[in-house]
Amino acid sequence: MARRDTDKEQAAIKQTVLDYFEGWFSGDPVRMERALHPELVKRSLERDATGRKTLRTITAERMIEATARGGGKSDSAEDLGIEIEVADVLGDLANVTVRSVVYTEYLHLARTSDGWKIVNDVWQSTRPSKA
Repeated sequence: MARRDTDKEQAAIKQTVLDYFEGWFSGDPVRMERALHPELVKRSLERDATGRKTLRTITAERMIEATARGGGKSDSAEDLGIEIEVADVLGDLANVTVRSVVYTEYLHLARTSDGWKIVNDVWQSTRPSKA
């Protein structure tokens, strides 16, 4: 792959990630939907009422609905400090780490006929826990 093509792929991947993050924080469901594969699986570890860690799963549909309700607007900071590291691209797959003042997320993207889409996401809050 020519260097120009690599730069173009990196830019397209980063734009997808920005649509996801900035879409969340600005309450823009169009950007969120554009970034997510319809079969997204987004997971995080959370403590249940007994203190046991459990796996929470969110779908693309729920993420888009939460974005439309402004779910990320309350998390927004003046400077989100979004850092995107495209760790690897292999053909139609990409592995990306995103860090912000609010979240750290490990993303897997796939290039579909509609462009790069986030298919897997494991995340946790970057902010210190209240425990």
